[in-house]
Formats: sequence, structure tokens, C-alpha cells
Amino acid sequence: MGMGGLVLLPLAPPPINPHSSSPLGLLLSPPTFKSFKFNNLRSKSSQSRTTSITMASIKVHGVPMSTATMRVLAALYEKDLDFELIPVDMRAGAHKQEPFLSLNPFGQIPALQDGDLTLFESRAITEYIAEEYSEKGEKLLCPGCKKVKATTNVWLQVEGQQFDPIASKIAFERIFKGMFGMTTDPAAVEELEGKLVKVLDIYEARLAKSDFLACDCFTLADLHHLPAIHYLMGTDSKKLFESRAKVCDWVKKITARPAWAKVVALQKQ
Repeated sequence: MGMGGLVLLPLAPPPINPHSSSPLGLLLSPPTFKSFKFNNLRSKSSQSRTTSITMASIKVHGVPMSTATMRVLAALYEKDLDFELIPVDMRAGAHKQEPFLSLNPFGQIPALQDGDLTLFESRAITEYIAEEYSEKGEKLLCPGCKKVKATTNVWLQVEGQQFDPIASKIAFERIFKGMFGMTTDPAAVEELEGKLVKVLDIYEARLAKSDFLACDCFTLADLHHLPAIHYLMGTDSKKLFESRAKVCDWVKKITARPAWAKVVALQKQ
């Protein structure tokens, strides 16, 4: 089944915890997906891929349908960085075994290697990318005074603590339960959407004051929302975004970014 350009294969799912704060992280790796090196240039024709071992400094271990992996890929594309995407066969439980556990002892994707540095937790990875490669591509962390930085940190926390736990659960109910032979709980969806409405009302008020959440620049605070929004905009829950003028305009702006289009395109390979 497909949604919003996403190709999903009918694989046997691993055990699922429906109470997980981010159930979308349980998405599976297509068995035909291979290791690719991406020369991150703006021209689509310049993107190359290879199934052989490469010398890319940055390696991302994950799958392009996982929201957490998508978050990291978006940051890499915004920075125009070359990287190698190494698939993790979650269907076979590779994320719970060595050698992956040496990259992330919690057994969750993604993990990033940059030379001799290994990181996990997608939001920590994106902040590293933004800071380490500050002179490349988009800034992602708006340059300015300490007050601007503090405001950015606030909205980074809002996404992780207020928005994503609700949005991911709605997507799980509306999309992925059906994939795994489970039944959507309409009462749960209604309750979750009621919670998301309150968050989006706050976003509407905030976006009346600035072009993006943290300031008038696109930052990680906006980028971190993209994976969950991508899935929800393919469901009836999109009305929650579209019914709020400022939120609707913001969603259109951030989902239309060329870097994000490249992340979505990876899901088709």
C-alpha cells in the first residue's frame, strides 16, 4: 500500500508496542534496499548510488521510511553533505543484534558515523550536523543573539515533547495499524486529535509572529516536524493543519523544500 509517495511492502511485522511514544520508529526495511552513497548535489542527475563499499565519511544506519531516519536524512540534504545510507534489516531484528548494538546500545534506528564519531538519537544527530557543518548548506540554527538561540531551543523541545508524541501515535493509528493487521481505534484517534488541536492552536499563534517556529529562518525546530507531518498529511488528520491559515502556510513552506523532496524520493527506491 502507498501513501504520499511512500511505497510500503507487506512484510511480516516485528512485535509492536502501541504505547511507544514514537511507534513510527518501528517501520521495516524493504528486503531489496541496498547500501547507497549519495553525492548530495542539487542536480537530480548528479546523484549517484553504488552497492559497493564506499569511502563516504558520513554513514547513516537506518531505513528511509522511519521517521527518525527521515529527520537525519533531511538535515544531511539541507547541508549538501555526501553520505552513505546503510539499511538495517529490522524484519530480521538486525537492530537488536551486533554489530548494530555497538552503534546504538538501545537497538533503535538511526545511528550515524562520521569518521571516528558514532552518534544515536535522531535529534541529537541533527544538532551535531547543524553545528559541525555550520558553514555548509542551510544554517538550520539561526545565527543571532543568545535570545534567538534560546527561543530555538524552546521550539526544539516543543516538537519533541508536545507535538511528536501525539502526531506519531495518530499516524500509527491511521496508517500503520492497518499494515500490521491491527484495527484502528476511532476513539483513540479522536482523543489524540483533540490533543493535537491544542498544540496546533499554539502554533497558529506563534506563526502569526514569525515566518517559522523559532524565528524568521528555517531551522531544526521546523525540520524536526517534517516526518510526522509527511504521514499525517496523507490522512484525514490533515484537516487539523489546513484549517489553520498560518499553520497551513508553514506546512506548505517546509514540505516544499528541495531537501525534503529528496528524503521522500528515497522511499521509492
